[in-house]
Amino acid sequence: MDLKLEGRNVVITGGSKGIGRATALAMASEGANVAICARGKDALQATSSELAILGINVFSRSTDVANPEELTAFLNESRESLGSVDILINNTSGFGMTDDEAGWKVSIDVDLMATVRATQQVIPWMEESGGGSIIHVSSISGLESGSPPAYAAVKAALLNYTKTTANLVASKNIRVNCVAPGSIYFKDGFWDVVQENDKDMFDSIIASIPFGRMGTPEEIADVITFMASPRAQWASGATLVVDGVQHKGIY
Repeated sequence: MDLKLEGRNVVITGGSKGIGRATALAMASEGANVAICARGKDALQATSSELAILGINVFSRSTDVANPEELTAFLNESRESLGSVDILINNTSGFGMTDDEAGWKVSIDVDLMATVRATQQVIPWMEESGGGSIIHVSSISGLESGSPPAYAAVKAALLNYTKTTANLVASKNIRVNCVAPGSIYFKDGFWDVVQENDKDMFDSIIASIPFGRMGTPEEIADVITFMASPRAQWASGATLVVDGVQHKGIY
């Protein structure tokens, strides 16, 4: 299936590793131009080089999305480099695992407010160019209890923010959707660290997934890429769970 992404300009926050990297590569493989940001310069450069090999236009910038000025600069420079922003993927997470001021602050600043600020900045650009697509990456942690409170609360907030914003911008031909992954394993990622340091916890999560394994970044990236593409043009305001039935609820 042709996803009609060739020549589209895509911006991905947190694009150097894991789901962000996989999404950038998936978009590029469809012929889309890609701008990515992350804090770590080495991984950012490595992913940029991978993308450039695919023959598309690439822009990257080391960015702390919790810093409003840095995020604004990244988005402005992305638009200038690529020519427009047709698709925005809000993918960053601060992984606030502690129920204290620090855990709540990083969750709100990185997971929630960076998403809100990026979305607000690109909406006028998309309206000016005739439409666009925005994807927020949340988590099944936002659908149930059991995760650290700060992390779960902001992931839940993204679900509502998706639906509310989708309703507000539909008349501008802008779609807003959310993808809620389950546990995703990749080298040096969160669950790789857990496997090394808390094997019992890691094994208990595997046991909770009917397929008997964690997902891969590529499996999430494929869904994001489709949902962001013109092939999903009648889907907006939706949260799509991609977790191998790890979450047992209906919603």
